[in-house]
Amino acid sequence: QVQLLESGGGLVQAGGSVRLSCLASGLTSSIYRMGWFRQAPGKEREFVATIRWNGGMTDYTASVQDRFFIFSDTGKNMVWLQMNSLKPEDTAVYYCAADRRISGSLIGEYWGQGTQVTVSS
Repeated sequence: QVQLLESGGGLVQAGGSVRLSCLASGLTSSIYRMGWFRQAPGKEREFVATIRWNGGMTDYTASVQDRFFIFSDTGKNMVWLQMNSLKPEDTAVYYCAADRRISGSLIGEYWGQGTQVTVSS
């Protein structure tokens, strides 16, 4: 199992910045990828960004490209999401996620408890 603990978030004005943190614990040696998802009120959870644990390859949803940046420190089992130029439509609960793979096979998906980010106009 992998446990994920998020921190950061809060209330920020449009145009501002926020950094979210996520600490992974447990069976972290087999983590393949970590990332962030978000869920706005009345909407489905959506993908925001991911980073490969080995190699650091990143991927972003189009709406956050060039505004949000995901980075990690595998030695500390940490991943961060730096969110810049925030917009009211970025308001959501943000969830840290991780998946474990062994020999290329997915063996588990894990979620944090979520942290609220509210962007005021």
